[in-house]
Amino acid sequence: MYLLIIFLMCFSSVVIGTCGFHYGRQVCISMSLASICISFILGCVIFYEVVFCKSVTTLVLYNWLTFNNVKFHIGFIFDDLTSVMLLIILTISLLVHTYAVGYMSHDPFIVRFLCFLGIFTFCMVLLVTSDNFVQLFVGWEGVGLCSYLLINFWHTRIQANKAALKAMIMNRIADVFFILGIIVIIWTFKTADFLIIFSLVDYFKDVFTHLLYFKVKLLDLICLFLFIGAIGKSAQIGFHTWLPDAMEGPTPVSALLHAATMVTAGVFLLIRCSALFEYSIFYLNCIAVIGALTALFCSMIAVFQYDIKKIIAYSTCSQLGYMFFSCGISNYQIAMFHLFNHAFFKALLFLGAGCIISALMDEQDIRKMGALAKQIPLTYISILIGSLAITGFPFLAGFYSKDVVLEIAYTRFLIDGYFIYLMGVLAAFFTALYSIRLLVFVFFMSNNSFKINKLIQESNVIMLIPLFVLSLMTLIVGYVFSDLFLGWGTEFLQVSIFVLKTNFVYVDNEFLSPFLKNIPLLISFLGFFWGFIFIYKLKNIIKWKQSMYVVFWHLYKHLSFFFFFAGFFNFIYNFVFIEMYKTSYFFNTKIVDKGFLELIGPFGIYKFFFKLSYFLRNFTPHVIFFSVGYMFIGLFLFLSFIILKESLFIILENNVLLIFAMVIFFIEIEKKSI
Repeated sequence: MYLLIIFLMCFSSVVIGTCGFHYGRQVCISMSLASICISFILGCVIFYEVVFCKSVTTLVLYNWLTFNNVKFHIGFIFDDLTSVMLLIILTISLLVHTYAVGYMSHDPFIVRFLCFLGIFTFCMVLLVTSDNFVQLFVGWEGVGLCSYLLINFWHTRIQANKAALKAMIMNRIADVFFILGIIVIIWTFKTADFLIIFSLVDYFKDVFTHLLYFKVKLLDLICLFLFIGAIGKSAQIGFHTWLPDAMEGPTPVSALLHAATMVTAGVFLLIRCSALFEYSIFYLNCIAVIGALTALFCSMIAVFQYDIKKIIAYSTCSQLGYMFFSCGISNYQIAMFHLFNHAFFKALLFLGAGCIISALMDEQDIRKMGALAKQIPLTYISILIGSLAITGFPFLAGFYSKDVVLEIAYTRFLIDGYFIYLMGVLAAFFTALYSIRLLVFVFFMSNNSFKINKLIQESNVIMLIPLFVLSLMTLIVGYVFSDLFLGWGTEFLQVSIFVLKTNFVYVDNEFLSPFLKNIPLLISFLGFFWGFIFIYKLKNIIKWKQSMYVVFWHLYKHLSFFFFFAGFFNFIYNFVFIEMYKTSYFFNTKIVDKGFLELIGPFGIYKFFFKLSYFLRNFTPHVIFFSVGYMFIGLFLFLSFIILKESLFIILENNVLLIFAMVIFFIEIEKKSI
């Protein structure tokens, strides 16, 4: 059963990819849905056995390589962390597969699309079930490759080509550091197995090494490489620019890869390697700060975007920032709970956005929408539930995990904890702001669409079923699973994570005053109110130029310009990397390689002999007699030189004493004459 869940999606994807056009669309769709349904049922059974029956399972198939007494094997581990990740992946994948059948029904290449989705699901399952770093990296690279294929699915669109290349390149930059981290781990521990490495970490906490003439802790070096790999995959600030551009792919791709599963691989890596990061306080603080800055910065960018999918994409970056700074304060269990809740309401938002785009005939600009609440009411209810959940509205999924993250950050009672708490609260304000902005622009403002209103209608039933299921899960999943993830009485994830006693901060948040506990909720309501008032005053915004609010107007104009272009990260990267590459290419290729080196190299030698032959040709008549004569004269001179050289050497060798006496004689004569 455990192996079947891993290889079932791989088998179905291979069959669909190789024989799909022979079997036909309906057979391939049925095969894809059947395989993911069986995998989902097996995932639920595994979750029950591992979590509730306390049956942690490890499987080792065979050793595939032994190098310098280090063995690499194919193995799988099914613990609490793996089981909950499997439940997330297979649930969202099943719903997205179902949604894609309706969304891509008119696409002639739906068979290829389902094949790519199946391969991605297999790679993601392989990633979370691996029991060693090498096998995990295979799944890690597999989801990156599938991301490229799915973003570039409509490969005739130039923007899709650019977005896919950008995602691939930026992820490969981070993956290089991940490879270095794996190499250092294998060199240090002589194995890649998780269980062995995590049990030996304590013995290496004070081991130092030298890097570029600097003495550094070995565990700090490992954590640095793993941290960079994680922020690349999870699109944290600095590496976040690829995720919004990846929205060029089909909407089911955005829901599956870039909301619920692939981008959470970085968070999964941090949680899985908690035993390593707990001994590196500096990089724990780096994770917390990077996550807090990402949460705030990306939420502010989302406020000024107009593409509905990019708004949700920046929202994803912001929520991943919450998970990161939760890991940075050693709060891995709450980070996993927020990841679990986030998967459902973020997939709901993306699939709801897909229904809106489909109803408006591929329109994504929210300024060209409006007054859709009555025309597509089911989609409106779904988007409303997802938007309220992401803001932490009471009794929805985000309320049970998001506020706990901020409470534990506050109860650290340290400067970094207060900084993270402040960033998180401000991010909650802007989260409410862009959520209400999206709802008002799409569903309540006057219709600005040039589309015919009579053509706007609800999506087909196949697309609405996943929306209904995700809406229901968003309503109940936080309440149902809160006791499993939270509280002192739970033992969930205790076998999968490790927290030092000095970093344990689960006590003081239980005794916070109700006012402090509800500050994020009050800030969210303030964001709702401010956004509602501000949006409905947009019609009078031009009048601010002649009013007393001229300072506020200029501030808003510059802020909107800055955040609309996402902080100019893309412009900076284009200048630093693209322009510098062009400059170096011109200098190295045009001046050095194609210029100086060719001038003194092959082109220069060719030019010299060409001119020499041209010069000698003027003295040589085109008669074979003269050519043969010149050849014999040259040969005679060459042989004469060799003979004279040998004769002179023999004379000097046999008369060395005579020559020496003559030299002495002439020297004496010269002295007497003086």
